[in-house]
Amino acid sequence: MSSTLVGLWFLIAEHMRLGSWDLIKGFAGAEDINPHIAMQIVNEASLCNNRIRKKNYIAHQGFELLNGLSFLASDEQVHHFLNGHTVNQAQLLQESLAIIRHNNGHYKGEVIAIDPHRIVSQTKRIMPRKKKQPKEPSRQMLQTFFSLDAETGQPIGCGIGSPGVNTTKATIELLKMTDKISHNNAIILADKEHFTQKLISQIKESGRFEFLVPVIASERIKKIEQSLDYKSKWAGYYIAETLFSFSVVKTNYRLIVQREGELESQYKYKSFLTISKKPAITLMSELYSKRWSIEEFFNFDGAMGFDRASTFNLNIRYGKMSLALIAQAANYQLRKKLPTPYQNWNAKHLSDAVFNKIDGDIRVKDDTIIITCYNSPKELNLENHYKNLPAKLLREGINPKVPWLFNYKLDFRFK
Repeated sequence: MSSTLVGLWFLIAEHMRLGSWDLIKGFAGAEDINPHIAMQIVNEASLCNNRIRKKNYIAHQGFELLNGLSFLASDEQVHHFLNGHTVNQAQLLQESLAIIRHNNGHYKGEVIAIDPHRIVSQTKRIMPRKKKQPKEPSRQMLQTFFSLDAETGQPIGCGIGSPGVNTTKATIELLKMTDKISHNNAIILADKEHFTQKLISQIKESGRFEFLVPVIASERIKKIEQSLDYKSKWAGYYIAETLFSFSVVKTNYRLIVQREGELESQYKYKSFLTISKKPAITLMSELYSKRWSIEEFFNFDGAMGFDRASTFNLNIRYGKMSLALIAQAANYQLRKKLPTPYQNWNAKHLSDAVFNKIDGDIRVKDDTIIITCYNSPKELNLENHYKNLPAKLLREGINPKVPWLFNYKLDFRFK
């Protein structure tokens, strides 16, 4: 079979290293074609294309074989498959994946960023409209919540907001998952939406995490900011600290305020509440800036399925996002094998340059599927990592037989 999608077959090796098939079978069930449909959803995420099933020509280029099928699963089949699996099953899939990734060194587990992420949705449901940015028009939004290792930039898990799941509840569920891979007293870097008395008190009571969250600028906070004595750290940057308690519960927390500007008319204040004992300057200048790694993740890998939502069916949304996390993990492992300049390719660029643009053919010889790549860019050094793949996998202690491809081995040729 001739194909321009042979680059997507490199991911099979990464899925075997990751143990993706066992994860998928645990979620989809071990019978019938459901695990193969799930593998199709995973590989669609790697292509960064929405509704790939409408492009029927892709079935003649080996995409269906990649999933162990002789056809492309239809929209209806995918809908019924995902709708038949619960939110809890998807959450268990995410937990298992996070533990595997932790064991594979994808996380450091010391600095964790959490963020509420709104995705524009095309759902036909009647529902309240929200603004993603203050100056943008109101739209239908899917509210999601992500947890990410801020030092490696890799996602740990995600959740979805709903009428029954507010920010506090969704965040507590995410932190339970995060707790399985994080170090004791890891610091959680939060967003303003996490500034709630209930969430902060629950994190403090658990004793598992340190916590740093921006404070909403109420009139009370503004008065406190203007009344403090500040210490200069460098030109135009000052820090002050005091105790703060919510009006309902009188537990004291550290309130750290940073002031920017040399002239009083130019002063800009930003306040943070924390349950960490680290020095204020460490929290402000060294740690909180790492929170922006989660925004980089959305920009870097959002096209894999974290920037679109066509339905608000929670079973389907949780299932698709959880399977997309498997695809993201495999892409991360492949990207690490690329030379340094190319490791910075985002998911869409990687799909366009490697998964969609390498010509080749797919054939079977004895017990091995052989992928011949004719125009693989030499500078990507893919030959060094994927030629003689069965022997490489054996040296890593991995069975080279691909379970979802009828236990055929996989190897690559480069011409």
